[in-house]
Amino acid sequence: MGYLRNIGAIAKGMGITFSEMFKPTTVENYPDGPGVLRGAVFQERFRGMHVLQRDENGLEKCVACFLCAAACPSNCIYIEAAENTETNRVSGAERYAKVYNIDYNRCIFCGYCVEACPTDAITHGHGFELATFNASNLVYRKEQLLSGKPAHIGANEIFASDSREQQRLDQKAAK
Repeated sequence: MGYLRNIGAIAKGMGITFSEMFKPTTVENYPDGPGVLRGAVFQERFRGMHVLQRDENGLEKCVACFLCAAACPSNCIYIEAAENTETNRVSGAERYAKVYNIDYNRCIFCGYCVEACPTDAITHGHGFELATFNASNLVYRKEQLLSGKPAHIGANEIFASDSREQQRLDQKAAK
């Protein structure tokens, strides 16, 4: 009696296996896919490499409050603060992060730093290619983490140069 039940369970499992064998497979075409992500598909809540954000004026949002470093359970964020001056304005507040390092050897991508930030200066991006042969390459500096400047500040320099060229041609044609 027990043998028949076992044989029935095995037959049911093999039936499912054989039916799945002939269905078309769905695969991601990474790394040969189109676009910036090269075919990779992400969920909206994916926690990738961190990004330090800028405000609409192109200044850094980070005010060096150290809340992200305090919230980090793996102690992978290192910050050194400096004062903004009239000649060197880096952020909109009195202080800015002179040094901002994240050690991805230790980071567990928990998101506590993102939740702790009062100015939304640090967010999770969709970067996931962190593999390297040298562990020292996994300490990301502020320059590597900063987002690009807003478009009106000059982030789209290629398009700006094209529009300047077009303006020059239009002026030449008007003469």
